[in-house]
Amino acid sequence: MDFLIGDVQGCCDALERLFDQIGFSPSRDHVWVLGDLVNRGPQSLATLRRLKDLGSAAGCLLGNHDLHLLAVAEGAHKHKRQDTLADILDAADRETLLDWLRQQRLAAFDHGWLLVHAGVAPQWDRETTLALAAEVETELRGSARGEFLRAMYGNSPARWSEHLRGADRLRFVVNALTRMRFCDAKGRLEFETKDAAASALPGYMPWFEVPGRLTAGTPIAFGHWSVLGLIDTPELLSLDTGCVWGGSLTAVRVDGGRREVMQVRCAQARVPGR
Repeated sequence: MDFLIGDVQGCCDALERLFDQIGFSPSRDHVWVLGDLVNRGPQSLATLRRLKDLGSAAGCLLGNHDLHLLAVAEGAHKHKRQDTLADILDAADRETLLDWLRQQRLAAFDHGWLLVHAGVAPQWDRETTLALAAEVETELRGSARGEFLRAMYGNSPARWSEHLRGADRLRFVVNALTRMRFCDAKGRLEFETKDAAASALPGYMPWFEVPGRLTAGTPIAFGHWSVLGLIDTPELLSLDTGCVWGGSLTAVRVDGGRREVMQVRCAQARVPGR
């Protein structure tokens, strides 16, 4: 059986209970975790170790919190007050875990679903999304990853162009795949608004509602946007159901037949400073 799981964010106890609920067996099943494996929750180290130990039975996307961990570990960005990453950074096996994390994907396509952490720019089709994700993955695994991670932060450029090169190109790809919620009809990203879809600024809308987006008709599963809650339609799965904020951790079976949604409530205490 094949499952998709939303943002874990260091809530390893909830992940274990979800595995129990779905009857997950690494010898038989496969799971994709849609990014933000770590941070804000209390068990980031345990979460990384658990997912790494699943080997080929698990695929993980990189979310903005996972990229932040890699940047902090590389000395490319400062540790934030609300981060819960110290257990990883102080662990004896940190380099093994960080190297494993760098091998994970920013986008994937499996069982007919395009998988991303946050969203897809409206100018991209499925093939373009996967190709651009691969460009960032190559940078993360290369010897110049520190330079890339230092240049990764920032909100510009706000709109995709095929003519973008270098740090601007990579930054836009990262922002779209790991941070975006709202954009306008021309694909200009807007990062200040983080609330529900109805809170969009004038002229902006959720990225999946942009008219004429090139992934229309391609089923997409994503996380990142906890206030949306669960969206379960034939062409859209939103699976960040706010586990770390006192909500649920959600899994969806996607390997054919009747789609099944399974959830466990998260018993972890919310970390202040969302």
